[in-house]
Amino acid sequence: MPIRALVIGASGGIGGAVTAALRTRGDAVKTLSRSEDGLDVTDAASVARVLDRVEGPFDLIFVAVGVLGTPEKSLSAIDAGAMAQVMAVNAIGPALILRHVPRLLPRKGRSVCAVLSARVGSIGDNRIGGWYSYRASKAALNQIVHGAAIELGRSHKDAITVALHPGTVETPFTAEYAGHHRTVTAEAAADNLTRVIDGLTRDDSG
Repeated sequence: MPIRALVIGASGGIGGAVTAALRTRGDAVKTLSRSEDGLDVTDAASVARVLDRVEGPFDLIFVAVGVLGTPEKSLSAIDAGAMAQVMAVNAIGPALILRHVPRLLPRKGRSVCAVLSARVGSIGDNRIGGWYSYRASKAALNQIVHGAAIELGRSHKDAITVALHPGTVETPFTAEYAGHHRTVTAEAAADNLTRVIDGLTRDDSG
């Protein structure tokens, strides 16, 4: 059965591929992006202006905003300004978007709010160090999503809120840093992500 979806960050490689995958299967997709809608996730006023114009409800909200920055290889490479920018886009930006999610999800019936995160945000899985800004921003994002899942669960009993790891995807975002990591195409990542989303239950929320 077709769903109504909102993809935020649809001009990026993964956001665009997810949009295409959803439309191919017949879903109705509303897209938002910086390039098309002037959505600046580092600016609360911009987020409010753009999202206030959007009318729900949506069965799926997919948040695909993010920036890699310049991954630090050592503590000495940390730059306060660069770290603040990565945190602003990867953690604070999605948090500003999540502020609007309760209005955009149905009160009853299954719905999913999925936010792109990354495995490198896992503290327990960090074995090699480095990438301080990106790792920290994704760890912060995971905590934000977890908290949002708890809060949304009180008012939207059937809502599922999750952070998803897409793998290392072949996009301009990762081209310089993929190295020896196994990569997947944006289209393959989109298929994987939509399959995971379709299989989520309330037990997966958070």
